[in-house]
Amino acid sequence: MTKHIDGHIDAHTDGPGDGHTDGHTAGNADGNADGSTDPNPSDVAEAAAGAAAADSDENRRQVLYWRLLSHLFDHEEQATLETASLAVVEDVGLPSALLDPKASVDSVVQRHPDLAAEFDGLMAVEPDPDGTRDRAAEVRRAALASKVLLNVFAAASGTVTASQLARWQSDAGWLERALGCRPGELRGGRRAGGDSGAGGAGVSPFGTGGGTTPDLSRLIPEIGPELGSIEADLVKRMQLREVLADPKLAAQLTPSMSLIEQLLRDKDNLSGVALANAKSLIRRFVDEVAEVLRTQVEKATVGAIDRSIPPKRVFRNLDLDRTIWKNLTNWDPEEERLYVDRLYYRHTARKTTPQRLIVVVDQSGSMVDSMVNCTILASIFAGLPKVDVHLIAYDTQALDLTPWVHDPFETLLRTNLGGGTDGTVAMTLAQPKIAEPRNTVVVWISDFYEWRSEPLFESMAAIHRSGAKFIPVGSVTSAGRASVNPWFRDRFKDLGTPVLSGHIRKLVHELKAFLT
Repeated sequence: MTKHIDGHIDAHTDGPGDGHTDGHTAGNADGNADGSTDPNPSDVAEAAAGAAAADSDENRRQVLYWRLLSHLFDHEEQATLETASLAVVEDVGLPSALLDPKASVDSVVQRHPDLAAEFDGLMAVEPDPDGTRDRAAEVRRAALASKVLLNVFAAASGTVTASQLARWQSDAGWLERALGCRPGELRGGRRAGGDSGAGGAGVSPFGTGGGTTPDLSRLIPEIGPELGSIEADLVKRMQLREVLADPKLAAQLTPSMSLIEQLLRDKDNLSGVALANAKSLIRRFVDEVAEVLRTQVEKATVGAIDRSIPPKRVFRNLDLDRTIWKNLTNWDPEEERLYVDRLYYRHTARKTTPQRLIVVVDQSGSMVDSMVNCTILASIFAGLPKVDVHLIAYDTQALDLTPWVHDPFETLLRTNLGGGTDGTVAMTLAQPKIAEPRNTVVVWISDFYEWRSEPLFESMAAIHRSGAKFIPVGSVTSAGRASVNPWFRDRFKDLGTPVLSGHIRKLVHELKAFLT
């Protein structure tokens, strides 16, 4: 910088001609000789301003995150953080209501509808390795993310009211939307759907319009059970029987897996209005989950075309392209007319071999969500043609629920959740149902923590050797969480029937591959 200025001064001192040229030449030559370049003063100023702005944005984000941590781990409000956070929020054009711990995300969005779109996919965005993302926009995202995280993870203490539970469920739904999922998805409950599993890079894992996402395969399985645990705790701290007895309070409840579990456990202690409201909530939940699962099953319901059956000669089956191709030799160029000797039709009949599906599900306390999902799934398969479905539930005793398999609501009302686990009593009911092994699939859903492991595994291996398809399943939750006894897991793997665990879509795919 100094050499360039000196050369320029010398040039004007010596004269307007050669001196000007020599000055620039000397200055640039000296500058390049030591390997440096001559920075433009305006570029230096702009870079310095950009660095300062970046540091400022980073500091503002830190303020918001420190406030979030302060509220999560220390219930006493920090005045300095509150004042600084308010200044940050207002500076990025966001409402101060985001800092109000009593304000739900719903209430904020109702007053500021344009924020709804910003919450969708808020925490599921592409990585920024080049550092080109708008730093000010990152501050805005930090403020919104802090709001939804604080509302969900700083849950109310003490006795919980129906309104508080409803608010938390709504806020949890916004968090799930922020992660690129559907409300209720991570808690293993209702409206779970989508064609790609969690963790699919490039596409929102549950197809919610959240845009592209990073790999969430580690985050989602971890946060899902935590959300479910918080919700279950809120339900337990709520005076549920009193709430159910009041139709107005009961109407505020949103059916979820945690709530349904509590209702099923307490159903024998309910009566009158409380029991009627409980049944209404259970039926709503069952219908919502059934709608999603039925869609998944229908997408996979494709059997092989049976060409041994002649095609039905109706207009909707007419294969126009093939008909034209086969009759091209009858084309009359003079009349420019195609004479058709024969019409060709498409084969539409599909092979539907009668199959038997036997579902055995552990109804002990650790398998409640699997019990609910599999009961609904069994009813859906029972509605398919040529599929004979049997349903057995067990803990230390076994119950044949086959007579009610077409109605998951009635089936669930007959379950007795909780207790120990003894799969041998369920095997006693299941084995006689295997009449034609080659046309039978046995789905056994459990965590396989059994107290009579050896005899149960031997009977399962015998089913596999008989020619029936045996599918051990560790979990059929929407969140994909599973805990399976390692002893059974290793032996199933050696047997050639590895434990199927993860999302319920995996089980749907396996069953459709066998049954159609």
